[in-house]
Amino acid sequence: MTQGYLVLESGGIFKGNWLVGENAVGEVVFNTSHNGYEEIATDPSYYGQIMVMCAPQQGNYGVDKSFWESRSLWIRGFIALDIQRSPENSQWLDRLSENGVPAIDGLDTRKLVLALREGGTQVGAMVSATSAEQAKEKSVSLINQFKEQGNKDWANEVTRKEAQRVQGAKGSGPKVAVLDFGCKENILRELIKRTSEVMVYPARTSASEILKWNPDGVLLSNGPGDPENVEVAVDTIKELLGQKPIFGICMGHQLLGRALGGKTFKLKFGHRGANHPIKDLQSGEVFMTSQNHGYAIDQDSLSGNVEVTHRNLNDKTVSGIRSLPDRCFSVQFHPESHPGPRDADALFDQFVELMQS
Repeated sequence: MTQGYLVLESGGIFKGNWLVGENAVGEVVFNTSHNGYEEIATDPSYYGQIMVMCAPQQGNYGVDKSFWESRSLWIRGFIALDIQRSPENSQWLDRLSENGVPAIDGLDTRKLVLALREGGTQVGAMVSATSAEQAKEKSVSLINQFKEQGNKDWANEVTRKEAQRVQGAKGSGPKVAVLDFGCKENILRELIKRTSEVMVYPARTSASEILKWNPDGVLLSNGPGDPENVEVAVDTIKELLGQKPIFGICMGHQLLGRALGGKTFKLKFGHRGANHPIKDLQSGEVFMTSQNHGYAIDQDSLSGNVEVTHRNLNDKTVSGIRSLPDRCFSVQFHPESHPGPRDADALFDQFVELMQS
């Protein structure tokens, strides 16, 4: 079997089995979820990233395109301890290969994840090579090229290029505009259940164009990359504040925080998984949530009329905010993902209530 290597910009190198695909480079991140490899790979928030799965076996329950969160796979590479490739079931590897995503297994994922936790998120290259020395040689140009790209608006890379109208299931329900920074399909499914009409707009749409459609509320979606690099959106949100109720999820949460005058910062290794405990500071409830982000809102940068509503119990970072005068709120987790209980999807009901009030 061909040897495969993951080479980190810090110099760390991990040897495994090269399974499919061509050499690739991206930010190396890890996810603690035990299942959901299709949902993860098709989540636009993972654009530009090499995914390391903590759970040892992947691809073991096959594939089903109804689980996809978008129209394609966005990850740059896929790494696990053991990726299923028996004659009876190699479907996940086939899907990765069809979409040009390289895969490596057989490497020490525990050691790799510990390196990422201790050293932080970093750029890495996946290469097929006959030796560690050759792998390092191949990786240098790939890593340098990726880093030379500089600050990029990744949300604009994954957003829809044209507005898309979707019929809602509630004939008398509200109309909702969605700013698409990399919107997951399950967010749209939750909105469709509760609305009469949904209009999904590209990430750089102006406030005037959204207001022309006259929605009852605006949802700011998830998406990849650094919120500081997302162009146009913060100005659009500032103009919408107070005019329409706003609900932000993940990237949408970070952008809302910036529109309200706050700042964002990069987490050491991010939050990616389906078991993150979040405390609702109003009710005292604790939710087990699905998360996928590398940035967070700096609480000390928020103004007095912005209230912190949710907190991550692992590292105490801000996981939810609201501004009553501006009729907006947001969360740093995915209420549409249902990683077990469905308690967090009540946030969509709160959004509907805010629009109706």
